[in-house]
Amino acid sequence: MSSQPFMRLFSGMNNQYTRREVFCRNTCHDLKRFWEREIGKQTYYRESEEHRLGRSALRKLREEWKQKLETKLRLRNNPEDTEKQTNVG
Repeated sequence: MSSQPFMRLFSGMNNQYTRREVFCRNTCHDLKRFWEREIGKQTYYRESEEHRLGRSALRKLREEWKQKLETKLRLRNNPEDTEKQTNVG
């Protein structure tokens, strides 16, 4: 990237300010691009991990065991209710 038009525009200014401004502009753009990439990577990793966990059978197994345990606890705590339901059905 040539800074010649920029230098001609500010030829009356001290060169140290011109260089610093050009340097900052390029650096700021590079920093922004760097962090956008990093955020994109982290987003990709998080989404892929969520997708992997969603496909996992472990969640389904836990849910099934939870339902079985709740049913057993219900049967243990209220055996009369379950007898009534089996007699009606």
